[in-house]
Amino acid sequence: MITEAYPVISPASIPDGLLAAVEAYEAALLANDVTTLDTLFAPGSDTIRGDGTTLLVGHDAITEFRVGRTPIPTRRIVELHVRPVGADAALVMASTVEPQNGATGLQTQLWQRFPDGWKVTAAHVSLPKQPGEPRPPVDPAVWRVAGTPLVPPTGSGALDGVTLAVKDLFAVAGQPIGAGNPTWLAEQEPQSSTAPAIAALLAAGAEITGIARTDEFAYSLAGRNAHYGTAPNPAVPGGIGGGSTSGPAAAVALGQVEIGLGTDTAGSIRVPASYQGLVGIRTTHGVIPTDGVLPLAPSFDTVGWLARTTGPVLRVAEVLLPAATGSRPARTVILPTAERHASPDVAAACADRRTALVVDGLLPDAETVDLAPEMLEEWFTAFRTLQAFEAWAAHGEWITTHPGALGADVGARFAAAAEITPARAHVARATVTEARTWLRALLADAVLVLPSSAGGAPPRDASGETIEAERAGTLRMSCLAGLAGAPAVSVPLLRTADGRPAGLCLVGAPGTDLDLLQMVGAIEGTRHEPRTPGCVNP
Repeated sequence: MITEAYPVISPASIPDGLLAAVEAYEAALLANDVTTLDTLFAPGSDTIRGDGTTLLVGHDAITEFRVGRTPIPTRRIVELHVRPVGADAALVMASTVEPQNGATGLQTQLWQRFPDGWKVTAAHVSLPKQPGEPRPPVDPAVWRVAGTPLVPPTGSGALDGVTLAVKDLFAVAGQPIGAGNPTWLAEQEPQSSTAPAIAALLAAGAEITGIARTDEFAYSLAGRNAHYGTAPNPAVPGGIGGGSTSGPAAAVALGQVEIGLGTDTAGSIRVPASYQGLVGIRTTHGVIPTDGVLPLAPSFDTVGWLARTTGPVLRVAEVLLPAATGSRPARTVILPTAERHASPDVAAACADRRTALVVDGLLPDAETVDLAPEMLEEWFTAFRTLQAFEAWAAHGEWITTHPGALGADVGARFAAAAEITPARAHVARATVTEARTWLRALLADAVLVLPSSAGGAPPRDASGETIEAERAGTLRMSCLAGLAGAPAVSVPLLRTADGRPAGLCLVGAPGTDLDLLQMVGAIEGTRHEPRTPGCVNP
């Protein structure tokens, strides 16, 4: 079957018979079997097919056009994505390549189930492009600058062929750091050197496709940039993608790169991973140098990355992180006080999945730990206070001399940060130290498992109040890894009641990053029995 030759990726169960119809279409296309192709396109005047130059409306017009088509027997599908839109309809997108000349293309089809089987009702084909041909304009909500590649590898190794989207906080030689703000960008000079974390990836064979957007100064979890727009969320059409690693996450979810390199201070890797059904890691604080990375709050800032599955995340980890310790946690910790800040459906889904993983032996036996609500609130307040104090220390002088340069939400956060006195910050730092000691003792022989975000991705047009409520609930859970300085991995194992993805987050002891990822890889590999051959179901 052709589904064995390439990955078929779907966020939900694929309707029965759909992949067989796609397979039949592909076989007919390669054989130039126009009769079968005609039967697989829906009859009537509403069927539509387009490419870069021609739009055909109606089955008869498409049939007439197809009579003169040229066979392409060498074309093959690289990856197929399926997005069910109901029991009887699905969007199918395939990236393709012609091995003989390297030309690449994209095929998008809307399939609908009819009484006599599945048929295409709408199709769009991006005409194949030869290697080196100019690419179409990049989405400015995703990318600040992109190339083919933008920066080639400097060596060869474990990451040969891996493509990177780099968050616009990292130093890349020859490029300025934009920080998600056009006023800031206009004043920056190109960097003279590349951040060590990126240099290590380039030396291992990776290439930088481009520099991707961030929320302003990384001080947001929404992914809505007031200047450049909201990056798309392919997993939730019409939903926000999450931030502040918004551009790299979107680039990964769209299939434009394999790895999105970013930072995580309070959830900026884990939240977009949760909203978009990706795997994302926040690494142990200090284990990867943050030299050459524009800071937000150095007490909590870490380097992290995202991919669509655990495999690529592990490949990067093996380049950037120390070797695995070989230890396995003895307990799975449950913190109900934190989980009550998730929506009821996400909290219930987390509990169900965690229980199933324990029963299957993929997680150790669970233990519920009592944490007083007032203690969590005290920790959360201290985290936000110290984060804000350090953010103002890093950027306050520039913000003061550039009134009106920030978007409303980030501007309000920095305005509040400006009011925090050194005395308040000193008290907050003491509380953070106490929380870190408590949490590290808890994690010494355990893995904490909780939701990555309070809910699924809110809609793009959600009110500021809705976004802030989601952010507040999420932060009360996501701040725990930051307080502990611990590694945390978000994996797409949950769903909201209306089907949006939501991540399951595993937090391990500091220094156990690779061990944690290996555990996640085992969990991901058994997260569902595939209901359709080749289907990856989060």
